[in-house]
Amino acid sequence: MSTQTFLLPDVGEGLTEAEIVSWRVAPGDPVAVNDVLVEIETAKSLVELPSPFAGVVGDLLAAEGDTVAVGAAIITIAGADASAPPTTTGQSEHGEPHEPDAGGAVLVGYGSGGHVQSRRRKPAERPVAASVGVVAKPPIRRLARDLGVDLAHVAPSGTAGEVTREDVLKQASQASVFRNIETPEWGDVREETIPVAAPPAAASAPPATPTPAPGDGREESIPVRGVRKATASAMTSSAYTAPHVSVWVDVDASRTMELVKRLKTSPDFADVKVSPLLIMARAVIWAVRRTPMVNAAWIDEDGGAQIRVRHYVNLGIAAATPRGLLVPNIKDAQDLNTRDLARSLEKLTLTAREGKTTPADQSGGTITITNIGVFGVDAGTPIINPGEVGIVALGAIRQKPWVVDGEVRPRWVTTVSGSFDHRVVDGDGVSRFIADIASVLEEPALLLD
Repeated sequence: MSTQTFLLPDVGEGLTEAEIVSWRVAPGDPVAVNDVLVEIETAKSLVELPSPFAGVVGDLLAAEGDTVAVGAAIITIAGADASAPPTTTGQSEHGEPHEPDAGGAVLVGYGSGGHVQSRRRKPAERPVAASVGVVAKPPIRRLARDLGVDLAHVAPSGTAGEVTREDVLKQASQASVFRNIETPEWGDVREETIPVAAPPAAASAPPATPTPAPGDGREESIPVRGVRKATASAMTSSAYTAPHVSVWVDVDASRTMELVKRLKTSPDFADVKVSPLLIMARAVIWAVRRTPMVNAAWIDEDGGAQIRVRHYVNLGIAAATPRGLLVPNIKDAQDLNTRDLARSLEKLTLTAREGKTTPADQSGGTITITNIGVFGVDAGTPIINPGEVGIVALGAIRQKPWVVDGEVRPRWVTTVSGSFDHRVVDGDGVSRFIADIASVLEEPALLLD
């Protein structure tokens, strides 16, 4: 009988370590191929690792909360089926190493097999009834909690009377709809590079999940790991590398709010969520076409610094999640009509809240929106997402007194603010870009041009 040692696989994106979040097995448990062994957290995503072996769990070689390097041993499986693909370095019962299969997939680090069907161990998936009689699986309860949905008010549609994921999403989403507003054409050239003189280079990084409190419990130490560690590093590098310039403007967004209200009551597309963020996203894409330098990147290379202008928009949306700040992006957002953009925003948000955002979802962004208004904040000076030149903030939309045609009237007012890399964009470009966004929020019909 052989014993296989499972090594922490390379999960891609150049990441070199991961944190053990939770073991799904214990010593002595039988496991089949593709049973989930452990959930890990990298700097960019939560990943469930399925077993490439069938056998019995031996030793857990890392504890929950440990940060483990890629390639380190994390678990042994005794009596492993020799016919299973040897996708990590294993050991015989005499301790002799087996060579790994060289043809493994990068994402999980073992084998190039198809989609993993068994994502969690079955006992954890049983529906659980709450004291009010609601029946729902733990992941569904977590989704409902993240979306602020009271399960007692959700009509279950499951075959056993349980609440399904679709039930929660239906309750959380607005009965909303809107017409298509076509995006103007973009050019065929996706990028161009502008050489510039090279200024100073980057600084490095410093320092989130609670740990034991010292002494009398008046303080608590939180190890800096995973997303929080990556965020701290990226934000420090950005803040001390890119000279930030911030601007903001107050906007009468009453017509945007009227449009949102009309679209929500439209009978055409009741399955799509409409919000002011959707109009803001369309406004940013529209404004980027008029000031493309805000969608560029500053590139430091051996031959000198360059400005790379992207003629496409991978629109990042900053998302506050239980794991920390994530910035997934919508690829080629300039090619989407309003309906498709709304669907992409909804999917992006729900995926982030569920903790399922992948590294690929977060890579390649060109400009970012942060919706600080959902927290009741009016304006801010956000830090630019590394690799980008601009980040725009949408503030809270409130009724305020506003002068219209010489009269003070109640209007829906918001503040659009943003930060930009002053190495790439000058004051006139920044001001023009923010003014264009404000113009669309004041008059959404501009999107029809």
